Amino acid sequence: MILKWISLVLLFLRELILSALKVALLVVSPKPRLRPGIIAYPLTLTGDAEITLFANMITLTPGTLSVDVSDDKRTLFIHAIDIESREKLIGDIAAGFETKVLQVFR
Repeated sequence: MILKWISLVLLFLRELILSALKVALLVVSPKPRLRPGIIAYPLTLTGDAEITLFANMITLTPGTLSVDVSDDKRTLFIHAIDIESREKLIGDIAAGFETKVLQVFR
């Protein structure tokens, strides 16, 4: 169990650093091509603690912000400063944070 938490923390720190660098590059670019938007992220997490941890990790990562959770707790609305592709963003989040949070709680 402890190893799963350590793995989650390490993933978060990695994503924190990479996202901070990406946002910094966007800010200092002479002509930034931002593609901001809000996506509806389909949740596989079901528990309140799982969703809360997941949403907070997204919010603490530079360039993304958890906006709201649907009433049925099946969708998390996420604002991103630069969306290349909705599908890629969802896939990256699912393969990273959501998978690790699932491993910790189940």
